[in-house]
Amino acid sequence: MKFFIDTANLEQIKEAQSLGVLDGVTTNPSLMAKEGITGKDNILKHYVDICAIVDGDVSAEVIATDYEGMIKEGEELAELHEQIVVKIPMTKDGVKACKYFSDKGIRTNVTLVFSAGQALLAAKAGATYVSPFIGRLDDVSTDGLNLIDEIRMIYDNYAFETQILAASVRHTMHIVNCAKIGADVMTGPLSSILGLLKHPLTDLGLEQFLADYAKGNK
Repeated sequence: MKFFIDTANLEQIKEAQSLGVLDGVTTNPSLMAKEGITGKDNILKHYVDICAIVDGDVSAEVIATDYEGMIKEGEELAELHEQIVVKIPMTKDGVKACKYFSDKGIRTNVTLVFSAGQALLAAKAGATYVSPFIGRLDDVSTDGLNLIDEIRMIYDNYAFETQILAASVRHTMHIVNCAKIGADVMTGPLSSILGLLKHPLTDLGLEQFLADYAKGNK
């Protein structure tokens, strides 16, 4: 399973990269705004700065909602760096843009996916990644993990190469459960990734080891 971090914060990306387990980054306009990154030139530069930190894919989202606008923005984003993956919404024009980019050899991440049918369309259009938002489904009393399971079955049935990128991950058990049911990638905050490190028995065991060592070396 690949680990992506969902942020535009360079320090958090550097920390995740330093762990040695980071495979990529996902971002969106909201995350950029959260870091105070505004204006087209600043946003484009920030994407390049992120690419300089990580070795893997960096999803950069288009703002346009119409087909022509997505094509224009997506091609500009793809030219920024070889690691850029163009992130486009799951809409009619988004699917059309996905097919266009696929035919041009430009990698895509189809985002805001909330149903297996949407994921099937994205795969048919040649998406590199499809991003089901499991946390947001959980928020409205719908089983986000079940959606991952359904998409996995469909993709395996027809040998689609599109990777399932579990998005809107909120906590460590989201990560573990997504790994169990076969998500190819997860993207979430740094806190969720670091949360996998924690277990009280690990802390107690280390404390005991150190105490025993101290006693034996007085």
